Amino acid sequence: MTTARINAPAKVNLTLHVVGKRKDGYHELDSLVVFADVADQLAATIAPDLRLSVSGPFAQGVPVDSSNLVLRAAEALRRARGVQDGAHITLEKHLPNQAGIGGGSADAAAAFALLAELWQVAPLPADAPEVVTLGADVPVCMRTPEPTRMMGIGERLLPAAPLPQCALVLVKAPTTVPTGGVFQGLASATNPQMDPLPPGLDFEGFANWLNRQRNDLLPPARLVAPDIDLSLQKLKAMPAVKAVGMSGSGATCYGLVANMAEARQVARAIQVSEMSWWVAPAAVL
Repeated sequence: MTTARINAPAKVNLTLHVVGKRKDGYHELDSLVVFADVADQLAATIAPDLRLSVSGPFAQGVPVDSSNLVLRAAEALRRARGVQDGAHITLEKHLPNQAGIGGGSADAAAAFALLAELWQVAPLPADAPEVVTLGADVPVCMRTPEPTRMMGIGERLLPAAPLPQCALVLVKAPTTVPTGGVFQGLASATNPQMDPLPPGLDFEGFANWLNRQRNDLLPPARLVAPDIDLSLQKLKAMPAVKAVGMSGSGATCYGLVANMAEARQVARAIQVSEMSWWVAPAAVL
């Protein structure tokens, strides 16, 4: 029996500027998104119906019914392409849940690609209604592994200028941040856009550019989860880290370093001091 496999890399918002709010209540964003080589893993085989099994270190609490974005993506692709087969999908959760690094959105985007291969049908584009309706982060995750400028409510996706070689240290204290509550806590929903990313930056130039940008969700998120500040402080204290920030609505924070050797050293030092935290050195794809 043929089995198809795919990774669902972590999505990291290196910047996240909230630049407006629509009449329907959705916020408009301007964000530089990259993908890291820490990932969930999905596999699928042909089956009479759609089924999902979840395992891995972060499997607890992940639903396996129709509320899971993986099954919603599978059903959407099946309807859009007139597929009669089902699939047994297995999901290994290596990324923490509700962490601001894609999670279910990355898994859904990977499921679209995985099942298109399994069922031998044309994949859906990132701007297809079936993709957009699954959530703001699903379209950008369809662009894995390309660095992307994400705008609007997540539906406007532009290629970013090529990035220099770099790596990340991802850090999440054992805390969760409610996305809706963070958006409600914004002091202003209309803020300046992200500065254009100049082409041809070296690592130092990119770090300097990144330090001039923002995550407008950080102030309300740190009120809900003070451990975010501790995460940022731990990262800033490491000499190899040249820029820090929070991804999405939190609670994962990142430190930008020049290469994987430095990422591993920083990650090891933080993990030793905070054994209950999720800490991952990660190459930028």
